[in-house]
Amino acid sequence: MQRGEAKKISQHNAKLIDNFTTSLRLDRSLSNNTIDAYEADIYKLHSYIEDRPLSKVEPAEITSFLSYIIDLGLNPRSMARVISGLKTFYKYLVISEIVPNNPLQNIKTPKLPRTLPEVLSHEEVTAMMEQIDFSKLSGERDKTVLMLLYGSGLRVSELVTLTISNLYLDEGFIKVIGKGSKERLVPIGGKTIRQVKYYLTYYRDEVQNERSKNVLILNQRGSSLSRISIFNLVKLLASKAGIKKSISPHTLRHSFATVLIEAGADLRAVQQMLGHESITTTEIYTHMDNAYLKSVIEQYHPRS
Repeated sequence: MQRGEAKKISQHNAKLIDNFTTSLRLDRSLSNNTIDAYEADIYKLHSYIEDRPLSKVEPAEITSFLSYIIDLGLNPRSMARVISGLKTFYKYLVISEIVPNNPLQNIKTPKLPRTLPEVLSHEEVTAMMEQIDFSKLSGERDKTVLMLLYGSGLRVSELVTLTISNLYLDEGFIKVIGKGSKERLVPIGGKTIRQVKYYLTYYRDEVQNERSKNVLILNQRGSSLSRISIFNLVKLLASKAGIKKSISPHTLRHSFATVLIEAGADLRAVQQMLGHESITTTEIYTHMDNAYLKSVIEQYHPRS
């Protein structure tokens, strides 16, 4: 049997992986997508060692495995994710007293270049808004989607799960369920509040049914609007507006943060609104601001 062709998994290995993923779900409240990624990385190693006990893996085997997947052409970002996933798995095994040492303790996660995300100017977002077809019933919904992504910096996953009971429009806040099921309060501006109220009256009340439950953003069949539908909407409106940048719904979240930082907003406040666990993640937007200032100097200063 060649590496990567193991078809079955021993009861020992299956139990280790199952207990680990259960721990991630219950103790760390990680999302299903994150847990699936961890599990996939463990199965890569499992396949490589041909179903021998994962608890018996030696550091040299880990090094050999990592060299193997590098040779397969895995990019640095994916490589970093695999190392992180396996480190977490073996850390769990150490804490559970199943293995004495983490075989990845001396493996360094490769440093990744901090690429600045693409952002949209306010004029570009406005141009996208102008492409919405308000002759259709879905027009007000599409405008609401864009305003919540850009006006409150929501992730798509947060938007599609946003509920009516978590709207506090009179107080100017919405309660968002973010990564790891963590709750946070996000301010919502006056224009967006008015749009949400208009949407509730002239769209949601028209399409809601027994499937709608408490979900805010609905498709025309009364069910929750899917993430792919929002992705397609953003891409379509950007294309119609003549925007050539490579964008997604997350671009509107980046744009929300950039606008605030450029206007002088406190970094901690932006971190809280975005739901970033570490302020280091939020600090990338200060680099974006510096990059913008540098471009202004280079463009307009006669001695630059």
